[in-house]
Amino acid sequence: MEKEIYDYLSKYIHVTKELEEELGKIDFIKRFRKGTMLLEEGKTSNECYFIIKGCVRDFYLKDGEEKTTEFYTEEQAVVPSAYGKNAASEYYIECLEDVIAGVGTPQLETEIYQKFPQVESLNRALGDAIMAKFQDTLAEFKMTSPEERYLNLIKTRPDLLQRVPQHQIASFLGITPESLSRIRKRIIKAK
Repeated sequence: MEKEIYDYLSKYIHVTKELEEELGKIDFIKRFRKGTMLLEEGKTSNECYFIIKGCVRDFYLKDGEEKTTEFYTEEQAVVPSAYGKNAASEYYIECLEDVIAGVGTPQLETEIYQKFPQVESLNRALGDAIMAKFQDTLAEFKMTSPEERYLNLIKTRPDLLQRVPQHQIASFLGITPESLSRIRKRIIKAK
């Protein structure tokens, strides 16, 4: 399973044999069963995740209703906003499928950064990319209609439609399941 991580890292930095061997010594690949809560509201988070296989979502509870804010799949990093800050989380992170992930901690990051500074540069670049994606997602959410958001989801992440329950897709789009059903019928009818 480490191969997937090395392949991903290779897209951004030169992965030396030394780095590969060092990462191979660390037991950071974990398996989680579908339904596992990686983080719960009110708990502190000292772990981040790199999804090798599977699907994860984060969601808030508002007035007893789940509000999905993101889905993470292969080659995506899940970094809770309170990661390493010893602060309570305001949301949940749940495995929607069986998941295999690389699990990082602040201590592990520090050790790797000291030995391999290029990994710290990589993490900064990835952090910038995550922030840019977040800004784009927020702008899209504010600037588009629910139907446009659904069409964009079909275009950019079609796999989610097969992997995620429709009520969670609807929540992610900021609409009710009934509204999503109407949108889907309109799109089918228009074809």
